[in-house]
Amino acid sequence: MRTFQAYRFALDLTAVQERVVLAHAGAARVAHNWALARVKAVMDQRTAERSYGVPDGQLTPSMSWSLPALRKVWNAAKAEVAPWWAECSKEAFSTGLDALARGLKNWADSRNGRRAGGPVGFPRFKSRHRSTPSVRFTTGTIRIDPDRMHVVLPRLGRLKLHESARKLARRVTNGTARIMSATVRRDGGRWHVAFTVEVERADRTPCRSGSTVGVDVGIKHLAVLSTGELVANPRHLTSAQDRLRALGRALSRKAGPDRRTGQRPSNRWRRAADRLAQAHARVANLRRDGLHKLTTRLAREHGTVVVEDLNVSGMLANRRLARHIADAGFAELRRQLAYKTTWNGGRLVVADRWYPSSKTCSGCGAVKTKLALTEREYHCDTCGLTRDRDLNAAHNLAALATAAEAESAAEVTTAGSGPVTARGANHKTRVRGQEAKKREPGTTPVGQTGTVPPQGRTTNRTLTTAH
Repeated sequence: MRTFQAYRFALDLTAVQERVVLAHAGAARVAHNWALARVKAVMDQRTAERSYGVPDGQLTPSMSWSLPALRKVWNAAKAEVAPWWAECSKEAFSTGLDALARGLKNWADSRNGRRAGGPVGFPRFKSRHRSTPSVRFTTGTIRIDPDRMHVVLPRLGRLKLHESARKLARRVTNGTARIMSATVRRDGGRWHVAFTVEVERADRTPCRSGSTVGVDVGIKHLAVLSTGELVANPRHLTSAQDRLRALGRALSRKAGPDRRTGQRPSNRWRRAADRLAQAHARVANLRRDGLHKLTTRLAREHGTVVVEDLNVSGMLANRRLARHIADAGFAELRRQLAYKTTWNGGRLVVADRWYPSSKTCSGCGAVKTKLALTEREYHCDTCGLTRDRDLNAAHNLAALATAAEAESAAEVTTAGSGPVTARGANHKTRVRGQEAKKREPGTTPVGQTGTVPPQGRTTNRTLTTAH
């Protein structure tokens, strides 16, 4: 199986090398801002001409937003705009132009309804003080030295790594990996190089290929598994809150930049800002490391992993829980499971976000109309089952995948067709041109197939399966 994978390593740059990398990042920013100004000027000119009543055929010619078109326009004007262009690699300018082309395409697709998710705004100009320095190399000499402690990049030369790159070097030497690009970026006061690699991964099978595990994420426990395991929530941000407050107060006492008067920050302010950035980076690294260990273990041990389709952005609107929800990393956990289950030969099943996993009894299937968040134990009034709220939800998620497999097998036997995977959710929104009607429990939405009728239950379950 061929797939794309990223390898990220920390760099130990000298002062001269850091200035060269910053110059390349600045070149990318200059090309991005210049091209964005050209695009805005053409768009504003066409808008003004339309307001004057100029026919469409006589308007100022529109400007293409593709990367080749932007690169052609930049090459024609770079001698005048940036006389120093020869001091930097051409990949630096392509980095800024590529970022602009992607931003404009995402904005246009969002306006035309061709892009899922929330609305995407129009690209903004990049500031030297607020933007993250980054440059991407796609052509030229990109390799790892035989000592595996240095990398060679175009125009930057030989850069020392903070750690050994033996894992990537072994794959490249064996011919199971091919480096496609390299991105140098500064995060948390430290420089990193990230390689985008096309990897030939061996086919794997989970340790228990027939095992199904339901994963209910939360704040009290990071994850509750249907096997009964409780994964503790480390709360990295809460643990580091005192230190972050102290560093933030120390930063506020230093002479920082002032855009109104043009005052430049002092060296003490810069050092204090670096310490605060490093503290935040440490929290992010600890969170990422814990999530990777959990998701890798789940993907390697179980053949089927079931999670919920949580509305994380909506949950962050709760100001009392927003910081704890963001600290847990619900969306990152699901994202990692999506590709790791594929790598290990398993599958990820995503339950409909409207499926009441917490309100449904895992014993008899009865559904409660209301269940307060403060009720940490689920008590069924029908069968008398008493179980932890999160564990009950995890059992329901695991049963959801089992019911879907049984229905798919029945459909294959009766109709002779392949398994049917239900996609989409019963969103409570009004459809354009139609009158919104309340759907009765136990019925299938109009135009939607693949719902799983539970035994003795009155709620519909919609699944999305990632193979």
